Amino acid sequence: MALKIIDHNSTDYAKMVELRYNILRKPLGLVFSKEELDAESNYTLIGCFDDDKIEGCCLLVNQADKTVKLKQMAVIDGLQGKGIGRALMNFAENVVKDMGNNRLIMNARKTAIGFYEKSGYNVFGEEFFEVGIPHVVMEKSL
Repeated sequence: MALKIIDHNSTDYAKMVELRYNILRKPLGLVFSKEELDAESNYTLIGCFDDDKIEGCCLLVNQADKTVKLKQMAVIDGLQGKGIGRALMNFAENVVKDMGNNRLIMNARKTAIGFYEKSGYNVFGEEFFEVGIPHVVMEKSL
């Protein structure tokens, strides 16, 4: 398992977009807009690879007040529960700290709350709907 920062518009980035589409968007009948993908050139893109095959990914978006938002966490179906998500979270947290930030937040799908709680995240605020499914904001001080 190799964790790395991915360059926007690279071959690895194309793999990342495909993974996120298949896991997060396609089941909901959603697609990425050109504007969404173009905006990602300003994000920190993280991937987990086994040789050249992407197994998981996430995005980091700078916010105000030394806070970074984690978005689009995805792990290939069939590999969930194998430590890839946890490795991605640890790597992302280290990247956030290396960037001089001290807080990580996310809009977590309600079904993923338990995963994030095991990594030390707390629910912050009330449940809301995003892309048609229930989410909560979660946070962790680093």
